[in-house]
Amino acid sequence: MYKFKGIISVILGAASYGLLATVVKYGNLRGLDVSVLTFFQYFLGFLGLVLFQMVSNSRSGKAKATRKSKTRLFLFGTSLGITSCFYYLAIQYIPVSIAIILLMQAIWMGGVLEMVLDKTKPEALKIIGSIIVLIGTVLAVNIFENIQSLSFLGIGFGLLASISYTITLTATNRVESGLPNIIRSKYLVLGGLAIVVSFWNIKIFKNLDLNNPHLLYFGLFLGIFGCIIPPILFNKGFPIIGIGLGSILSAIEIPVSIFSAKILLNEEIKWIQWVGVLIIIISVIIINLRYLKFGKKSFNA
Repeated sequence: MYKFKGIISVILGAASYGLLATVVKYGNLRGLDVSVLTFFQYFLGFLGLVLFQMVSNSRSGKAKATRKSKTRLFLFGTSLGITSCFYYLAIQYIPVSIAIILLMQAIWMGGVLEMVLDKTKPEALKIIGSIIVLIGTVLAVNIFENIQSLSFLGIGFGLLASISYTITLTATNRVESGLPNIIRSKYLVLGGLAIVVSFWNIKIFKNLDLNNPHLLYFGLFLGIFGCIIPPILFNKGFPIIGIGLGSILSAIEIPVSIFSAKILLNEEIKWIQWVGVLIIIISVIIINLRYLKFGKKSFNA
């Protein structure tokens, strides 16, 4: 039962992330600019984490972080914010179902970054898994049929998002991991908020329409499902079930994103794209196979 709770936590955390792009694009159709939605996601998410920490401290006593820890988390949190900026820009030019596939290139990019940071030689299992990811990506974006209609600008933003997402995942696993989850999440999101304000700057205020009745609803949804729920659930679930199984389960972000885009945005998803998605998920399993067996740490949790 204890392990089952860990499995559910990771699945729900990944599913929350999978909803974000569709909701942002749906908000665009309701007259909300991407700059405003991104700002409200991080602003309301940060406020929520501050309130959550206040409640937690009143129950369990105050937990403190050093100035160095706060600074490191803040700086690495900027990668979280820039990921959202690039990702949400990508869906302005390409379908959500394709943007999520580009974002998840972090699966193999994480392996490259791990080798650089740890100065290790590439493992055969990771190389095979990464190649399969690329094959699945070609099918998932249906590149042969969509080559004429795909926006290269959108693809570029999607790949930039995957690079910054790789840094975010690495920071989540390595930076100040000894601190309580709520404190780490708060300063990471604060760093994300700072980069979002810097990235969009004056556009946020130019495009802000306080009379839009959908603003608060969309902002709260993105803040809760983008900056509060996922980090809390991931940090609760991964220690229980392990990084290997957690990485496999977190791949549910892909089909959730595609399904939500199909339902809310009526995006057309062809069978060959589902084959590509299945191949990508299989590659995640292959990459993490040895970690499932031996309980070691994976690179793409």
